[in-house]
Amino acid sequence: MLSSVRLIRRTVRLVHNPVCNPSRSFMDLKVLVSSLNDFASLSLAESWDNVGLLVEPSPPHTVHTLFLTIDLTEQVMEEALQKKVDLILSYHPPIFRPLKRITWKTWKERLVIRALENRVGIYSPHTAYDASPQGVNSWLAKGLGVCTSRPIHPSKAPTYPTAGTHRVEFSVNGTEDLDKVISVVKDITDVSVTSFSTRTDEEEQTRVSLNCSQEALMQVVAFLSQSRQFYQKTEILSLEKPLLLHAGMGRLCTLDESVSLATMIERIKRHLKLPHVRLALGVGRTLESPVKVVALCAGSGSKVLQGTEADLYLTGEMSHHDVLDAASQGVTVVLCEHSNTERGFLSDLRDMLRAHLENKIDIILSEADRDPLCVA
Repeated sequence: MLSSVRLIRRTVRLVHNPVCNPSRSFMDLKVLVSSLNDFASLSLAESWDNVGLLVEPSPPHTVHTLFLTIDLTEQVMEEALQKKVDLILSYHPPIFRPLKRITWKTWKERLVIRALENRVGIYSPHTAYDASPQGVNSWLAKGLGVCTSRPIHPSKAPTYPTAGTHRVEFSVNGTEDLDKVISVVKDITDVSVTSFSTRTDEEEQTRVSLNCSQEALMQVVAFLSQSRQFYQKTEILSLEKPLLLHAGMGRLCTLDESVSLATMIERIKRHLKLPHVRLALGVGRTLESPVKVVALCAGSGSKVLQGTEADLYLTGEMSHHDVLDAASQGVTVVLCEHSNTERGFLSDLRDMLRAHLENKIDIILSEADRDPLCVA
């Protein structure tokens, strides 16, 4: 008699857990933010701006997907949540003015609430990417044709703690006086001391140089005013940070070969994928007038472009009176709306960040992000 054999079918349920999926790359949020800061230093941002990590979920926070947008609206936030992203890079900071409360009353407060409830971080680079050598203004210049460009307002090199803002130099005669001076100033915070020998009128002297912060300068001056017998020939110099050649606000672009204004307008529309732009002809200019020099600024360019000598100003928006001023000086103005001069940069940014981050995370672009203005 054959015994029956009972076969038991076991159903195994595979649960998708992205954190435990070894085939999916990820980065710790703090490591990713550090890498983003390395890509374009936040020190390049304007002093009035609000840049960096604006919303941080409680640590540890792992980032699998980085989501790029120009503006973080509620529609864009909904898209980000549907796509289950972990960090939003919003070009414009959704938190700009201080928030006194976080309630459901205003749309920006709701963005913060939804981000925290869903453990989504928010990072904003804004003017750091405006000024960066590989940033939005360099991308905007690519649409003009072959040209050389430089920042209209170059950025200054970042300040390092040991650099100081002022230099105090004075001479001392003997070793004993030198030892007394150095023993005091070395105990002042934010002061670095160097000395070197000099000879004046056959007299050997030691020249002392102190690099110090604004706060330390007050203490150094107070010490010197009480110890005049130790030193002579004093100079106080204000230290200026050096300008950076390739970083800064706006771009002044000189074309290798001039083209007609009509041709330049078509190039701009093609680069920005726009069916139309707004145009204010400079006095005495026509669509056939040659364009050799273009001053541009992505976003709002009034302050950056003002007074710059060029054939054409290219920006997103300018005030009515600034347009009139430019046109009166024979400068043609092309306006494309604020974020239309920035949004196309996101595709280039995605590719650059993929390379910079060594493809460790997914980087996707928003499909809901768009300029709020249209032609009806």
